[in-house]
Amino acid sequence: MLGEGIIKGMAETARNFLGSYVSDERLTTVQYPEERIPQIENARQFPFLVFDGDDPMKGMRCVACQICEKECPPKCIYIVKSKDKKPDYKNQQQFYPATFDIDLSVCMSCGICAEVCPFESIKMDTEFELSTTDRFGGLLVNKHQLAKSNGHYRKIHPGDAAASDAALAAELAKAQAKAKADVEAKAKAAAEAKAKAAVQPTPAT
Repeated sequence: MLGEGIIKGMAETARNFLGSYVSDERLTTVQYPEERIPQIENARQFPFLVFDGDDPMKGMRCVACQICEKECPPKCIYIVKSKDKKPDYKNQQQFYPATFDIDLSVCMSCGICAEVCPFESIKMDTEFELSTTDRFGGLLVNKHQLAKSNGHYRKIHPGDAAASDAALAAELAKAQAKAKADVEAKAKAAAEAKAKAAVQPTPAT
């Protein structure tokens, strides 16, 4: 039928328009800022750095690998790797970012930094009320401002956070199993060497 697609499109538009007056799910206008629509889990605004525990700097997952800095399309991430190392969640010595800055005035919220991070350390926040009178300094944020707890991550992206926690837990279990196997192998080798030395005949004098 000629024009069937146009008619269907107009019917859908009318359904959405009329539904916005009677359905909470289709309500498109609220009295902001007194009323706020809850953020959906897939919403994303700007990146933040995840940390575990109570100390943002000690528990920061970032190891300054600089992959996000290299992959960032608008080049708004600036990282300086530390000279020393600190233990991570697997108790392995890792570098950390001495400097980690993001220019939010340039960031386009693409989420590529979060996608390429192999350490589950940079994620996308849902905060959007970042207006400032300082166009440059006010939107240049450092690692102290970017650091947010894993609890915050679980709150805004519960599904993704659960998958992230599961992946980190699996890596930790694997590392602990390897460490245990290494200790057992060393103990076994030492016992075998001791037993071998005990059975060797003493040379005659």
